[in-house]
Amino acid sequence: MKTNFTQLALVAALSLTGATAVLADNLSYDASPDLQQLRWFRQVQESKIQPTANQLAPYGYATSGTAARVVNIDGGTKHLNVTRLESVRIIVGGKSVTWMFDTLGTSSFPLSKVIPGADGVTVYVTENPSYSGG
Repeated sequence: MKTNFTQLALVAALSLTGATAVLADNLSYDASPDLQQLRWFRQVQESKIQPTANQLAPYGYATSGTAARVVNIDGGTKHLNVTRLESVRIIVGGKSVTWMFDTLGTSSFPLSKVIPGADGVTVYVTENPSYSGG
């Protein structure tokens, strides 16, 4: 009987210790933005999933999806205004590509970085209001 009581007490103590540690971790996670960021970094570092080529592309990527609009680039075109995450069908010299401007952190870049023959055209990317918060 004494052995059963000792085993029961040990199981209860271990359960209480584990529950307290989890609760303390959750409370500190909810309470501090710094700890939230640290926890996020830890999860990212532990992740085995690698970003896709599209996620790593600084200027966006070609897509087979439907374009929101069509833009003709000719010799007189100097700039192209787009919204981040906008897909645009771009026509240059009779060739076209539908481009998704997934450019987090990039506000402008030469269009020739992604489309040959588009020299002298600067792309200006504005933030998508749907994702700006507030």
